Amino acid sequence: MAKKSTTGIMGRRNLMAAAVILPFAGRGHAAAPELKVLDDITGTDGRSPLGTRWAGFTDQVMGGRSTGSARVDTILERRCLRLSGRVNTKGGGFIQLALDLEPGGIPLNASAYQGFEIDVWGNGEEYNCHIRTTDVRWYEQSYRATFASKPEWQTLRLPWSAFIPNGLKEPLNLKGLQRVALLGWMRDFDADVALARIALY
Repeated sequence: MAKKSTTGIMGRRNLMAAAVILPFAGRGHAAAPELKVLDDITGTDGRSPLGTRWAGFTDQVMGGRSTGSARVDTILERRCLRLSGRVNTKGGGFIQLALDLEPGGIPLNASAYQGFEIDVWGNGEEYNCHIRTTDVRWYEQSYRATFASKPEWQTLRLPWSAFIPNGLKEPLNLKGLQRVALLGWMRDFDADVALARIALY
């Protein structure tokens, strides 16, 4: 049984292509020198080592009906950020946990890496990971990958090739990453997903 948290941090619709996700076992690889950890959720206030804060929000910012919360939690003895709620596609269709990747207005240069590595837990549903870059000019534009969750901690690798452009002709600009987000996305369901670590590999 997951333990509840007391620390809160929380204040279109296009057909998604399923991304290829590469799970792997063990933690030994995580110590590889080329791995760059963006956040391992050790902060107490939702702030990442980049100096930027995680933010949770729903489609209600654009008139939607989804409900949700994002908070610091502990699940199966791991500290994490947990996003949960009800995704409602009537008028919207998402809840989201997002991290700004450009502290001081300088986009993150990830061109030396192959993708994101995430430690995630979930309720067995599929979730999305979205990237915004300096090429994005409209809120519906992003690069999107889909992954399947399990009610256990798993380490997944999301290679850059898994991120499909939505509303964009430009290829993913790895020198201009501005934001990464986990989402419950575009179908009616109860979302419950948690992140314990995100890194570049």
